[in-house]
Amino acid sequence: MTITRIDPEHRMSEAVVHDQTVYYTSVPENLDEDAEAQTANALAVIDRILTRVGSDKSKILDATIFLVDKADFPAMNRAWDAWVSPGNAPVRCTVQAGLMNPKYKVEIKIIAAL
Repeated sequence: MTITRIDPEHRMSEAVVHDQTVYYTSVPENLDEDAEAQTANALAVIDRILTRVGSDKSKILDATIFLVDKADFPAMNRAWDAWVSPGNAPVRCTVQAGLMNPKYKVEIKIIAAL
């Protein structure tokens, strides 16, 4: 089985592909925005990486959303609901978590099929 590491660095890779499965964690790029805008941005980043490896959001199998403030849950869900592929929603869980960058309001980890 081949393991393909996308943009590998010493500490981590951008994404990893193994056995027709993509593993990726997205963080927002727009760190001065609110939770809804950060979520929408992190989801757009997911779209970009999935396209790069030959997949798309309809093939996401599992998503874990790390949310700093549980009060942002409705805002995060608005961005998610506007983005998720109709009829192809993955298994999803959302957890409240302290994230390493104090400007992050959300971080999203996905597993997708190719």
